[in-house]
Amino acid sequence: MKRVLILLSMAIFIASSISCSSEKSIEQGESVEISSSIPLGDNSQTSLDWKGVYKGTLPCADCEGIETTIILKSDDTFRRSLNYLGKENGVFSDEGAFKWNENGSKVSLQPEEGDSQLYLVGENALYHLDKQGNRITGDLEDKYRLLKNLTDPSLEDKKWVLEEVRGVPVTKGQGLKEAFILFEMETASFNGNGSCNNFFGPYELLEGNKIAFGNTASTMMACLDMQVEKEFLEVLRMVDNYSVGDSTLSIQKAKMAPLARFTLEKQELPK
Repeated sequence: MKRVLILLSMAIFIASSISCSSEKSIEQGESVEISSSIPLGDNSQTSLDWKGVYKGTLPCADCEGIETTIILKSDDTFRRSLNYLGKENGVFSDEGAFKWNENGSKVSLQPEEGDSQLYLVGENALYHLDKQGNRITGDLEDKYRLLKNLTDPSLEDKKWVLEEVRGVPVTKGQGLKEAFILFEMETASFNGNGSCNNFFGPYELLEGNKIAFGNTASTMMACLDMQVEKEFLEVLRMVDNYSVGDSTLSIQKAKMAPLARFTLEKQELPK
């Protein structure tokens, strides 16, 4: 019994000594190394809404500039397009995965082919870094910044069902599908159905509720009644601004009357 008590006393003494030594080291300002692969506290990875599309024109040694678009997705993959201005056949694109550094401030784009590239992730911006992972300074410092596209949670990542086009209510004809459009924030791309064919393309939000639609592509099915789809796709090529109300969306050109109206599809709550 005495032996057990002696061993227990020794264990308590050793534990107390270690605790006191650690507290003393911290009080005296000595560094205590904490090893962890998980970012601690707030950082770009955890506190910024970094998912989305970034654009800018980077400096180029032998061309007029490199128009750069980078899409960072929530599944830690990216897509990138590069346009070397003034060069023939100067358009390139790639994709792959990206990885965060240990403190969650930088991402390394790792394409399926080619070299990786580091970017510092800031508030609505990516900063192109040098090979050592440092910010590029000097007169061209601002040229190495890619700005994130504007986003609008009231518009994006929602399914908008077409109710009216050019002032005429939309009715679903026999054999036709529901006409709708969806704006995907993460990739700045829209997709939908015109009542017969699927369509898709890029878009960009601008200040003042303005919107710019890129080239629209669609499937090529034939249906008995193509009028609604024809009007719908024509409207998408014309509009330059939008407004979102109480579960409604209107798209128009300049200050004209709305060219199309939509209602927000109500999501059924799980039972």
